[in-house]
Amino acid sequence: MKPDASFLNACFLGAYAENNDLFERLLVELLRDHIYWRRNFHPDDPPPIPPFAQQDAAYVDFVSRLRHELQMLTARLKRSTPLSSPRYMGHMVSDPLLPGLLAQMITIPYNPNNVSSDASAGTIDLEIDVGLQLARMLGFPHDEAAPNCAFGHLTSGGTVANYEALWILRALKYLPLAIQTAVNVCHLEVTFNGRLLQSYDDWELFNLSVDSAIALAETCRDQMQGDTAKLRAFLEALESNRIETLGCIDFHHARGALKPPVILIAQTAHYSWRKACKLLGLGHNHLRLMPTDGMRMDTDALEQTLSTCASQHVPVLAVVGILGTTEYGTLDPIHEIVRLRNAWNQKGLGFAVHVDAAWGGYLASLFREESGDLRPREQVRQAFHYFPSARVYEAVAALSAVDSVTVDPHKLGYLPYGSGGAFVCRDHRMTNSVAEDVPYIFTDPEHRINQTYRERFRELGRFILEGSKPGAAAAAVYVTHRTLPLDHAHLGQLPQLSIQATEHLYDLMKNMAERLAGLIHVHIPFEPDSNLLCVAFNPAGNTSARHMNAFAYRVYAHLRVDRARPLQAQQFFSSSTLLYPDSLAPTERSRILNALGLIGPNQPGVLDTNSIFVLRHTLMNPWLRDSVNQIDYVAEYCSHLESLLRRELDHPPSGEQNDGTCSGGCHE
Repeated sequence: MKPDASFLNACFLGAYAENNDLFERLLVELLRDHIYWRRNFHPDDPPPIPPFAQQDAAYVDFVSRLRHELQMLTARLKRSTPLSSPRYMGHMVSDPLLPGLLAQMITIPYNPNNVSSDASAGTIDLEIDVGLQLARMLGFPHDEAAPNCAFGHLTSGGTVANYEALWILRALKYLPLAIQTAVNVCHLEVTFNGRLLQSYDDWELFNLSVDSAIALAETCRDQMQGDTAKLRAFLEALESNRIETLGCIDFHHARGALKPPVILIAQTAHYSWRKACKLLGLGHNHLRLMPTDGMRMDTDALEQTLSTCASQHVPVLAVVGILGTTEYGTLDPIHEIVRLRNAWNQKGLGFAVHVDAAWGGYLASLFREESGDLRPREQVRQAFHYFPSARVYEAVAALSAVDSVTVDPHKLGYLPYGSGGAFVCRDHRMTNSVAEDVPYIFTDPEHRINQTYRERFRELGRFILEGSKPGAAAAAVYVTHRTLPLDHAHLGQLPQLSIQATEHLYDLMKNMAERLAGLIHVHIPFEPDSNLLCVAFNPAGNTSARHMNAFAYRVYAHLRVDRARPLQAQQFFSSSTLLYPDSLAPTERSRILNALGLIGPNQPGVLDTNSIFVLRHTLMNPWLRDSVNQIDYVAEYCSHLESLLRRELDHPPSGEQNDGTCSGGCHE
């Protein structure tokens, strides 16, 4: 299906600032509205800044310095990478949508702080609504009147959302053990699932599912309902025995039979997961990296690891699936991870499932009807040549069954930075395990009896890692989601155009590989699952990975951001990454190295460097195939790239020959 970007003509400022009149008119109109709002708050008050102050020497001097510094700033900003141009195909960033850009800019002067409703009466409800909007897109319960309604909020980025996911899941997985201790301290009898709580051992309690841990906490509350003194004593004992109070060392010392848990994630994991384990005291060594198959988690290896953990009584805190890897945009088989969670839960090994969908979360909008229902795969496929494969479709469909998700609005949501990431959990009661009370910010606990969902989360800072946070970011995301709802007919058309352009690039790269056969090996290591495509190059006959990398890097030097080169002199931009063959499965490693001509029947397959340099393309711009002006930027890029490849092949640097040797200037 031919892409049609006409519906987007009013959605962006534009690569050529085509919508400057619309942008300026709305911005000035709404900023004036802010000025009138200030003037109409107790208009009888005298202005603190008198009119004659503008004549003061200090005032004039300040304005002069301000103007100078702002002009210097704009001069610096003109060196910025032209992310709005369809000639940019580099990193996971693009021109922000106009609704979010305007909403953020006009909210900033109000300076709302969404840590609590007292500091953000106008925007904290918007952030609660954003969480429900994202929950609906992911397939989570989103009726705030429902007892298991989802909850989500914005973070500064996906990294913080990942921290928060592990923070909440750790608290929830350890909670049943602390509850049992509190019950014993208070000499209570609590029955759960037909058994006295005291009859459970540590292994059983840690391996309760997320839903069962929530149910246990509510069972305790219900069984003490009406006895305020008993409930207060229990809560005090519970607080004293939680892992958040004792710390990991003291908690496990008190529970000597329970081994520290592990977190399982594919080796393609973002580095934020290593940082999260260090930050929370779980230890980097307890992050177990699973092998991959095509840069997607190998679920056979995952099942084998789960079996080993069960037999050795090593608890599993969570399995983390990745919906859009940073390097390749590949999607882990989330449906298989969910299947394994359900199966192993029946065997007594219970673990949470979190999905790091910082990149791919908004792809789910393509799979949603306007009603919120999941679209059949056959309907989704009508717009594409290849997308979505059955595996990709099932992975996205399975999001509704996971426990929590990280999703980044600033990526495929096309929102400005500030609304960097979001954390969404399937059941808002998961946040009970991390709630904090700070009397100068939040209401007294006595006033929380029978709070509604919305009243509860207006005290947002109680439940999240961050403190002060910009309400302007919430306004940006909310207005964008209202203007372009999260379904296939609205915001979903952005990833649709992006994936169509990626399929086009994929086909053109295949054609290029055929044209350059015998001269240069052109190889796509992993077929794209989304709108990110990587490609590697090696001169024919070369068997040195170092020489191959040097060749590819010289080509990339013409495509990267270079401060020493005027931006206008550059035709196109891409990005790069490294592929580590030794981290791949043997068959996969052989496939890639064979395709690049690095190994063959008479070659041992031992590389002279540990990585392969690849070009990385993220295709987010909706006008990559401009039907109005009949410009195919994707095809033009491929022609430009091919000319760069041929030029580097014909004119190698002095001292280097295209024969597998490298006497200088090689890069890794």
